[in-house]
Amino acid sequence: MSPTDTAPRDADLRPEIALSWRRCRMSGLGPAAPDLRVEPDAVDRRSRLVAAAQPVLAELAGQLGDAAFCVMLADRESRIVDMPDGARRLRDRLAALGVVTGGVFMEETTGTNSIATVYELRRGLAVHGDEHYLEAFKQFSCYGHPIRHPVTRRLEGVLDITCLSADDSPLLGPFLARAAHDIEERLLQTARRAEQRMLAAFQMTAAGRSRPVLVLGEGVVLANPAAVELLDPVDHIRLRELAGGLSGSGLGRLHEPHAAQSIELSSGQSVHVRFRAVNPGADGVLFEFTAQGEACPAHGRGTPRIRIPRPATTAGLLPGAPVYIGGAPGTGRTTTARSLAGGHDRKATRIGAGPDRIGDTRDRIRAFDASEAAALGETAWLASFEAAVGEAPELLLVEDVHLLSDACAARLRRLMERAPGRIALTGAPLTELTGYAAALAADCPTQIALPALRDRAEDLPALVRAMLDDLGAGDRVRFTPTTLGALAGHPWPGNLRELHTVVRTVLAHRSAGDVTLRDLPAGYQVSPRLRRMTPLERAEHDAIATALREYDGNKLRAAQRLGISRTTLYSRMRALRITV
Repeated sequence: MSPTDTAPRDADLRPEIALSWRRCRMSGLGPAAPDLRVEPDAVDRRSRLVAAAQPVLAELAGQLGDAAFCVMLADRESRIVDMPDGARRLRDRLAALGVVTGGVFMEETTGTNSIATVYELRRGLAVHGDEHYLEAFKQFSCYGHPIRHPVTRRLEGVLDITCLSADDSPLLGPFLARAAHDIEERLLQTARRAEQRMLAAFQMTAAGRSRPVLVLGEGVVLANPAAVELLDPVDHIRLRELAGGLSGSGLGRLHEPHAAQSIELSSGQSVHVRFRAVNPGADGVLFEFTAQGEACPAHGRGTPRIRIPRPATTAGLLPGAPVYIGGAPGTGRTTTARSLAGGHDRKATRIGAGPDRIGDTRDRIRAFDASEAAALGETAWLASFEAAVGEAPELLLVEDVHLLSDACAARLRRLMERAPGRIALTGAPLTELTGYAAALAADCPTQIALPALRDRAEDLPALVRAMLDDLGAGDRVRFTPTTLGALAGHPWPGNLRELHTVVRTVLAHRSAGDVTLRDLPAGYQVSPRLRRMTPLERAEHDAIATALREYDGNKLRAAQRLGISRTTLYSRMRALRITV
């Protein structure tokens, strides 16, 4: 009789185990063997979790003695970071299956077990013998319990105890829960000590100084009056990103004794900033600021400058030459084009849907929508454009030229040669243009590429403030840094238009005060990605997400569709924070 003949049916399993098996099947994992990734170099033995857990794990090892029980500690990435000595034979059996320090336990690679499934469910769970999804693990019973930070309530790791099924005991669950609670208590003590160290560092640095001083930690912000005056809360997001980016390890784990940069704040002011970890390996980061042109306390002048990326401007355009403005829908193509005529206050006459759209010939901007050429008739649409050329407005605007037929685009191209004033064309990104639409863009000496909002997340705080001002709420409503951080993580397929809709929706029920996560529409309250992506990573993210949607979350078929191995797919999904 084969093992599958004796395996329990889903109907015979506990509900939480049956759901876990379903997730495993959906991921494309078969029950034959684990697909365990081992990343020993990624184990951080100096982390606050390991530091807090070590005394508790040592006490557990002493209580268990030579009994055949193996204790494992996994971090917030579900990676085993510690396995205390003991139960040598059991450890050898587990090691033969790849269960070693550095092993990453996710349901899509290791099936149902008390590390991967507890990580998925965020609550304690026992998995007994045949309840394991993988055949190789059915010889074991295991208990897992989540470890949460007592202040932030964020998952810090998972504590597990594993034994052979024959040695299973119902007392292991409460035994493990108490140990997890002890680790959480030690994390709380560590957090209090970290706050004390941050306060001491802040007081020592700020004492008797008029320069701005700031400390940013996990859930902690300390600032002297000069820093409060200098910094907008949205600057905190940039400073955290700056400090974490140098070491790639996040706040509080800078390996350099100090670093210095010049940055541009959200107010537009440029400053030198020197920063260092309060206590390497833990705690927060201390920042000291000096105005641009003053000597930086440690590095003086000449420190490297970080420029906050801005969208393309219209400065330096050739007089009278046509301009092509390309970008995805919602990136501000029309707004940018109208600025060529001197700003947003200029009235624009739109042509394309009939006589009621023609308007006053004295208007400075004459606008034509290429999407309406077919409905109006290309001949009539071009005749309207030709008439507008004769009126010599300050700006002739043709929107969405990529939608014109080749014949219509060719005739428009000839009419443009006779236009005496400025002509602006808007349309798809240059890389997406084909045929005569590409030729129209090529005829424009100046081409402005508008980035997608997802590629300029650092500009999002300023954009939100500008939208609040436009909507008359700039002096009454403020988006908190946490709220802006969540918004900055979204892909924004609708770009500025989508962001404007979110801001309007918030103002419909929040007329004054701070906008928190709860004030955002439900789909925006949690950021789908925790860090900025490069354009290449964004393209990779979108390709993987599309394949997963196409195959209803089946990771095996999605990997085949992408031409990569299932292991590579899991790795990239984790790196890009893609969940299904």
